[in-house]
Amino acid sequence: MNLGQTVFSQLIEHLPHKEFQKCVARYHGSYYLKNFSCWDQFLAMAFAQLTYRESLRDIEACLGSLQSKLYHMGFRGRVFRSTLADANESRDWRIYADFAQVLISIARPLYADDPLGVELSENLYALDSTTVDLCLSLFPWARFRRSKAAVKMHTLLDLHGSIPTFIRITEGKTHDVNILDQFIPETGSFYVMDRGYVDFERLHRFTLCSAFFVVRTKENVLLQRRYSHSVDKSTGVRSDHTVILTAIESAKVYPETLRRVTYFDVENQRRLKFLTNNFFLPALTIARIYKSRWMVEIFFRFIKQNLRIKSFYGTSENAVKTQIWIAVSVYVLVAIVRKRLRLEASFYQILQILSLTLFEKMPILRALETVDSQDDLVADPNQLILFDF
Repeated sequence: MNLGQTVFSQLIEHLPHKEFQKCVARYHGSYYLKNFSCWDQFLAMAFAQLTYRESLRDIEACLGSLQSKLYHMGFRGRVFRSTLADANESRDWRIYADFAQVLISIARPLYADDPLGVELSENLYALDSTTVDLCLSLFPWARFRRSKAAVKMHTLLDLHGSIPTFIRITEGKTHDVNILDQFIPETGSFYVMDRGYVDFERLHRFTLCSAFFVVRTKENVLLQRRYSHSVDKSTGVRSDHTVILTAIESAKVYPETLRRVTYFDVENQRRLKFLTNNFFLPALTIARIYKSRWMVEIFFRFIKQNLRIKSFYGTSENAVKTQIWIAVSVYVLVAIVRKRLRLEASFYQILQILSLTLFEKMPILRALETVDSQDDLVADPNQLILFDF
């Protein structure tokens, strides 16, 4: 590898530039541009994510101090805070959303053979959302409550490697269950969700698509038991029943039988009840599938702690969505590099190293491969570490 390249340049080489230009052309992103392209905007925002910049002025000052290196890092225009602010406000956020999907399509096959932590040969997805709080006076378009603004990031996470496969950014008051209308279930795959997604008309679509769901049921769901199946209570499973819905409206939209599994969580001393349309897996496996849903919670906490999606460089809806999608792109890019270079370091460690070595002229592999992947686990047992489960 060319020792004259900066670590940032080597990182960016893993991005498919031609695919990015296709995304730009799709939304006419290059119209009326003079000296600051969409690619320059992406690189500047990616730099801000990787080095934890606090503001546009911060980005301008840091990149300005490295002006002699910027051309070799891929920049073709000078980065001014006013220019970057205008780009974030005016250039279609869908350019970066589509490019993130391109990166996701590259990353998923790389992690396809990673273990799930549960005995399952099919794909397993976790669906959930996280709320990003905003200041109402600065973001009036995102009104959530009387004195609060927020956006929601709805995410469908592939649990092979914790790669987000589907993301929607909506107003904070959008109900989670509405997101079930925005994607088509994949035949044969499993989807695990919390009880906020209990809507039997929408859940019936999973059955019609020959996909499986595991969802925690609500207390007010009316069910009638048809069959009881034997269980080993020493495993924590308390019951395994075949049931039907008895409420008229629910039975009308979901006329088929369901399976209800009851599991006692010894650690938290609570009883959990799950509904699924899968009748073949052992009851304990159904409970373990639901337990794996926690991975999406870890994903949300991790990106909030380690990427810039809680404070924003612009106040418009377009600027907020642009920043979130570029943050997702950076997350997936690091996942791709980690797998391609066969690194043992955790995602957290890679981000920390990159934040300090982006402008060093050394092989990226040398910077990353010597890290002991257990060091930070010993130093801080509460730190969230993705890709190490």
